[in-house]
Amino acid sequence: MSVPRSLAVVGLLVLGVLALPVLASFLDGPGTENLIIPADLVLMAVVGALVWRLVPAPAGAEVPPARTALVGAGIGVAAAAVGLVLFFFLLSGFRGA
Repeated sequence: MSVPRSLAVVGLLVLGVLALPVLASFLDGPGTENLIIPADLVLMAVVGALVWRLVPAPAGAEVPPARTALVGAGIGVAAAAVGLVLFFFLLSGFRGA
């Protein structure tokens, strides 16, 4: 993996950790509390696809744009999952709620 792509993964991980609490602060209401996690996953999928398309591919890599966006979306969703697990452990601890 190239250096720009590695930095993009680190950036997506940081954004995945920060996106959940930010979305929760906006969507924590009587009718919208069930939308926090789906909105986080959709947001991170879109951001991951955009970031992965904008970061240059390694030299000589001829990959179709749709596949590049799909890989970026998967990495964005994985970053959101890491953020969700980390947020859960910070709130509940290892013993649970």
